[in-house]
Amino acid sequence: MLEDTIVAISTPLGYGGLGIVRMSGTNSFAIVKKIFRPKKPGKKISPRLALLGRFFNPITDQPFEEAYLIFFPKPETYTQEDMVEMTCHGSPVILEEVVRLCCQEGARLANPGEFTLRAYLNGRIDIIQAEAINDLIQASSFTQAQISFHQIEGRLSKRIQALRNQFIHLLSQIEASIEFPDEGLHISTKQIGKTLDSATKTITHLVKSYDLGKSLLSGVTIAIAGKTNVGKSTLFNALLQQDRAVVTAYPGTTRDYLQERIQIKDAGFILTDMAGIDKASHPADKESIKKGKQIASDTDGILLILDVSRKESRQDLDLIKRFLSRKIIILFNKTDLSQKMDIQRIRDMFPKIPSLEISALKGTNLNRLRERLYKLFIPAKEKNEEIIFHLRQKLILEEIEKILLVAKRLHMDGYSEEFTAEEIRKVVPWIGQLSGEIKADDVIQTIFSRFCIGK
Repeated sequence: MLEDTIVAISTPLGYGGLGIVRMSGTNSFAIVKKIFRPKKPGKKISPRLALLGRFFNPITDQPFEEAYLIFFPKPETYTQEDMVEMTCHGSPVILEEVVRLCCQEGARLANPGEFTLRAYLNGRIDIIQAEAINDLIQASSFTQAQISFHQIEGRLSKRIQALRNQFIHLLSQIEASIEFPDEGLHISTKQIGKTLDSATKTITHLVKSYDLGKSLLSGVTIAIAGKTNVGKSTLFNALLQQDRAVVTAYPGTTRDYLQERIQIKDAGFILTDMAGIDKASHPADKESIKKGKQIASDTDGILLILDVSRKESRQDLDLIKRFLSRKIIILFNKTDLSQKMDIQRIRDMFPKIPSLEISALKGTNLNRLRERLYKLFIPAKEKNEEIIFHLRQKLILEEIEKILLVAKRLHMDGYSEEFTAEEIRKVVPWIGQLSGEIKADDVIQTIFSRFCIGK
């Protein structure tokens, strides 16, 4: 695969002022010379200098585009291979013709993420940096973009590499102490314990950062739940600031569910408006309620709406109890109407659940609701804190954390250093998987399949 020369359009599909085609591989320079001529006769293609010229069909010898071309010789390129970037007018027809001619002359169309995959396989970046490149491209907030940028620069990778070096150094000290007891190479039990404590603290901190990372990368999923006609769709529209859901005075208007994303500060929230969780006689209503319950059970949190213009019912209290194990905010809605519900009684019954009085129709306290959502679901980020975005990273770090906890327990219980060393030895391959030093084909395929073609 690395022997192939690959080509792809690297700018988004559609019309624009400019569009870029990039090509990477041993034959890049030879291929482009067959379809591109400098506009100024006798001008040569010089490395890293933009050159104006014309693309032409080598069969008909007819030019069809005037564009800039830059040749980047290896190894100081994105892929560490010879690369060519062609900046054309942003017409899909023109860009596709340039790609077609490159393929006609010996290149092939790149797979999703194949340019970045080659950068990884050729040792320019590790797998953490590769994931960060895609995260930066798809960033939904400036905060996430900043964190991804620092990870591309290698900040998280350096932290992981430092941990690896720390474990190897500790392991070598323990083994030297065991193998050469008379050479003065003994390491104190205090030093072993201190190193294990420090490493475990770092790993645990990274594992905990995943909740923030996930919220920044994918968004926090929130279900808007409640009985029929309590104002779920009205709140959904109000938070979106557009009439996305149909709202009527008749119960059961919403039967299917709607999902939309909103931004609160630097975090994304995916709101789901769904059918009321209520008694139903019609088969369609029963199916809607069943689906709604399933959606609510799969989300990160619940906005549970109660209608204060109605007296509280057994069903209202049962709904709250249903979600007691979840992160929820009780919303006392329709405060613009005459109040019949005993709000304080409900608050006294569930003192640990945050609540807020709102009017979704009038917009009352919706800014406070946004603040509550952010505070409840977005963990605080410390300055210069390292964040992990991906479940793959979290699962590996959790495995490392388990091993370190076993090593610490053995050490504290007075077992010989051989047992501690054996546990520490298990950590190193896991770190290799985290950074991609140990290459697993299925993991690589999963990661790079998420990339767009041309990156």
